[in-house]
Amino acid sequence: MDQTRRLRRTVLAVAGLNFAYFWVEITIALAIASVSLFADSVDFLEDTAVNLLIFLALGWSLARRARVGKLMAIIICVPAAAALVQAVLKFFDPTAPDPTSMVVTAGGAIVVNSVCAWILAQYRHHGGSLTKAAYLTARNDVFANIAIIAMGLVTFVWRSGWPDIILGLGILALNLTAAKEVWEAATEEELAAKALAGDFDDD
Repeated sequence: MDQTRRLRRTVLAVAGLNFAYFWVEITIALAIASVSLFADSVDFLEDTAVNLLIFLALGWSLARRARVGKLMAIIICVPAAAALVQAVLKFFDPTAPDPTSMVVTAGGAIVVNSVCAWILAQYRHHGGSLTKAAYLTARNDVFANIAIIAMGLVTFVWRSGWPDIILGLGILALNLTAAKEVWEAATEEELAAKALAGDFDDD
């Protein structure tokens, strides 16, 4: 019970951090027309939703958690879809976003996501697919932020919007991979719940 209470406080704090930085990153992304920053900012909003869902779903039955886990897998696909739309639009006007703004903003995102991943790491084996969803998204976001910084440095030299577009598509692929892992974890919980129900029926 104490573990569940601590986890609820943790995911609520993580949701708050993600929601706050979402506004920072999306404001800058729209101002400089960056596909990768836009995809990453929507990812912060997705992380907010995932952690709020965990806060609400903790303590539910295995079967109900499995259903929420699958819902989270779908939520993870939202920033991937947003990145795809922005990338397609940018194809027609591949101007380079401001690299300084990208590097500084992604640097701040690394700090936020690293803190979130660190505090969630100790809980990733508690709560099944729910906490696994939160940990995976925070961990993947750190990798995406590092890539954005590297791409920003490339843009200093090669003033083109194509690296930004390509990275935006890369963030899309990263989120789809996380969604697949969470869906598989939720499916395992669903099967476990059915097995438990079968054992109950046999008694």
